[in-house]
Amino acid sequence: MKQKIVIKVQMTCGKCRTKALKIAAKTYGAISVAIEGSDKDQVVVIGEGVDSANLACSLRKKFCYAAILKVEEVKEKKEEKEKKEEKKPPEPKCPTFSMCHQYPQFPMYCEPMYCEPVRGPYSSDGGCFIM
Repeated sequence: MKQKIVIKVQMTCGKCRTKALKIAAKTYGAISVAIEGSDKDQVVVIGEGVDSANLACSLRKKFCYAAILKVEEVKEKKEEKEKKEEKKPPEPKCPTFSMCHQYPQFPMYCEPMYCEPVRGPYSSDGGCFIM
């Protein structure tokens, strides 16, 4: 069971934030660690089997103040994973797909009933393409 733990810690500088992230990352079961909040004073730890009281105690040793704001279960979004799996590649617009794309070097024009090549730089109508 993944859980999200948010702990408020007094951090005044970037060095303090780095120390708090290191302490939180060393805890057993931590998967991801981040800093949130308007004042960047909240450490967010997501993991499996993380002891929130032990984490708060180790942060108190370093920063003298650490309060657990919330501990909640993280629910994975299975619906989005299922939707990604259900997506199929688009169907070709031309019914004779193999005929249209038999010679990919020439630009093709496809209609529902037949396929014919479009004039391109390699067409043989006798014009000079250098000028």
